[in-house]
Amino acid sequence: MQAELEQETGVRIGPYSVDPPVVLAPMAGITNLAFRKLCREFGSPTAIYVCEMITARAVVERNEKTLHMMSFDQGESPRSMQLYGVDPATLGEAVRIIVGEGWADHIDMNLGCPVPKVTRLGGGAALPYKRNLFASIVREMVRAAEPAGVPVTMKFRIGIDDDHRTCLDTGRIAEAEGAAAVALHARTAAQRYSGSADWSAIAQLKEAVTTIPVLGNGDIFSAGDAVAMMAQTGCDGVVVGRGCLGRPWLFGELSAALRGRPAPTPPNLGQVGAILARHAGLLAEHHGENKGMRDLRKHMAWYFMGFPLGADLRRSFATVSSLTELDGLIAQLDPTVAFPEDAEGPRGRQGSPGKVALPHGWLDDPDDGTVPTAADVMHSGG
Repeated sequence: MQAELEQETGVRIGPYSVDPPVVLAPMAGITNLAFRKLCREFGSPTAIYVCEMITARAVVERNEKTLHMMSFDQGESPRSMQLYGVDPATLGEAVRIIVGEGWADHIDMNLGCPVPKVTRLGGGAALPYKRNLFASIVREMVRAAEPAGVPVTMKFRIGIDDDHRTCLDTGRIAEAEGAAAVALHARTAAQRYSGSADWSAIAQLKEAVTTIPVLGNGDIFSAGDAVAMMAQTGCDGVVVGRGCLGRPWLFGELSAALRGRPAPTPPNLGQVGAILARHAGLLAEHHGENKGMRDLRKHMAWYFMGFPLGADLRRSFATVSSLTELDGLIAQLDPTVAFPEDAEGPRGRQGSPGKVALPHGWLDDPDDGTVPTAADVMHSGG
């Protein structure tokens, strides 16, 4: 009976059975090779773990920094990459290069980034408003990926703001143009990461898109949240972003919950210290020790959220500069302290809602398929 239950938990995205149906969302400066490997060690090897956002123009130009960001771990499968761009021709060429070089097995398209430097160029969460331009992009990407059997998926938001809600049209267009799945972050771009996700929009998208999987994203901070989202919306799987910051073991909890198994015991402070050391080692391997330790600092507040560390020790972790120094700090932790109950809630950036920066006249004609001027830039990573 357990085996039958597990067979029913997965979702198929192109040739890949994603089981359980869990995706690590791409996050700039977070979902590099090291963090993805750590999450995969706790979670299912057949879930999907997406790398940081990669700019299509940088792929075409074979930018050295971007190529390093596109690194995958040996044995990582499917190798999942998210692209950003606004020009169908550039995105199509980037996909042809990626599949031609065998660099990725799955390509996702970023249509959800609300950052002003992205939306003011017509990219990210601004792009789906232009229906014909969006359709051209999906068509070109799918056409370029199809000969290699690489599935192309789309991740987007409800819309620009409450007056410009586009997600149902976006889902239908993606489906019609050959996307293998769609994922909805149930906030508008104007919300950014503030307020609450509107899961009812995911349910509406699931009703509108009927032939490919629909994944839900937004406010999944525990395994129970994932179960609740799927039950309330009927979505086929979940995309987890901020909820796993400082909690890579969340993917083990998600696997258990979605497969009907008992929840694993949350780590105590000693175990969190060991996980932190593992993360540090992986970052040092990927970036070199100096850069790896600088990269690790942003994770410290998330790992120790809710734990009684004391201000001095907390400050020392936040400025750590070597693996040896980190080992000394971890040795000062009380390993018996249990995982705090109040550490399960929201984490990561939240901020405030605000007006979305858009190109001049962007909202005038949603059917205009013109590529925005000067939009083809090279800032990988969001």
